[in-house]
Amino acid sequence: MIPALILILSAVAYRIAAGLLIHSGATWLSNFAPLAAIALCGAAYFPARFKFSIPLGALFISDLFLNYYYGATLIEPHIVGRYLALALIGLIGLALQDRASLKTLLPASIVGSTIFYLITNSFSWLSDPGYVKNFAGLIQALTVGLPEYSATPTWMFFRNSILSDLFFTLLFVACMNFGQKTSRHAEAALPRVA
Repeated sequence: MIPALILILSAVAYRIAAGLLIHSGATWLSNFAPLAAIALCGAAYFPARFKFSIPLGALFISDLFLNYYYGATLIEPHIVGRYLALALIGLIGLALQDRASLKTLLPASIVGSTIFYLITNSFSWLSDPGYVKNFAGLIQALTVGLPEYSATPTWMFFRNSILSDLFFTLLFVACMNFGQKTSRHAEAALPRVA
């Protein structure tokens, strides 16, 4: 559990740093974030009281900092969509908790990336007045986005989301396996009382 908690604290710091770097022109980092992987793996591995509170808490802490920095409010439809998407990804992790492994979690991370992409872009389409509220506007939200963000089209966000979810899921599972092996070795090294 300790390696996973360290990974989550690192993920919050990474999300904040990436959010600040994107503002300075590093658009290749757009949406390369660990939060969907943490929602998926946290629900699969953490004890019951931490399954949703740690991943959503990590998102909330990083949102507090980034939204303060950019002067944005926390109560907007696309932000609600982000929390909803991560909760749904957590439910996938919850469904896989009894058979959590790379074999099950890597494909689930691709499904999670897709859910996150569809929900967050649909919320943006519904709430942003820059999108026409018809099928063409939805396709625009799912592919190129708004002209003011043309440097980073939404399909690039999706690509980066899939890559980051696969990478951070792999890293999370490796941390959990390392932690489990370390605790087994520590238990085996303890002297047995007769």
